[in-house]
Amino acid sequence: MMAPVDEWEQLRADLTGEQDAVAALVADLAAADWSRATPAAGWDVHDQIAHLAYFDAAAAQALDDESAFVAQRDALVRALASADLDAATLQRGEDPARLLERWTAARQALAAGLTHAEPRRRVPWYGPSMSARSFARARLMETWAHGHDVGAALARPLVPTDRLIHVARLGLATREWSYRVRGETPPPGQVGLRLRAPSGATWTLGPEGADDWVEGAGEDFCLVVTQRRHVDDTALRAGELAHHWLTRAQAFAGGPTTPPAPGQGS
Repeated sequence: MMAPVDEWEQLRADLTGEQDAVAALVADLAAADWSRATPAAGWDVHDQIAHLAYFDAAAAQALDDESAFVAQRDALVRALASADLDAATLQRGEDPARLLERWTAARQALAAGLTHAEPRRRVPWYGPSMSARSFARARLMETWAHGHDVGAALARPLVPTDRLIHVARLGLATREWSYRVRGETPPPGQVGLRLRAPSGATWTLGPEGADDWVEGAGEDFCLVVTQRRHVDDTALRAGELAHHWLTRAQAFAGGPTTPPAPGQGS
């Protein structure tokens, strides 16, 4: 009889599974397809994969050599502050085959780093430091969100799986961050989630005595907290407190960004 897979091992396996799913979208692309525009303004397919490759490599470095990561992070932040650049655009012009090799190496290094990390260990990043568990969830969230953009550009949508529970957990955990990154004070009260998983299961996340709830499809919730879709363009049900949060939800690090307006998301 096989031993049960623990939560940390499952999270790491789910991250690898999500990376593999996105890699499969671009494994056999024709040269012209790499320049297809994605729903993210100004980003093509190449930019999306370059973004993942860059930050998976940075994540592996953050786990392996914190001081080197911090030095590189601070240099990048200074460079981006002085020019209209994004980390993805720094890799433009790279041969797609070489890009895929680089991303594969970055993914493997990240997987190795997470395998040897204690789940509660604090890991530095571009926003606040986080536990290795949250760090792995954040990488899965980024992979899925950028994979969604790539799939939309190629008319090969990612098939939603129950791996999205990690994105949902991270989305809920970053509720207060979504306000504070904007210089706002989170309103009092707690929000919980009652979501329908792609498998049909129910995910109930958050405090039992929450003041308000978000209910509906788990994929819709994940699209909102990764700013791929406006909450009003989904079938999510949310009270006033929850809706107020979802109009500014931001599950990723960095400065504040604006969610798509109604009717403009992917």
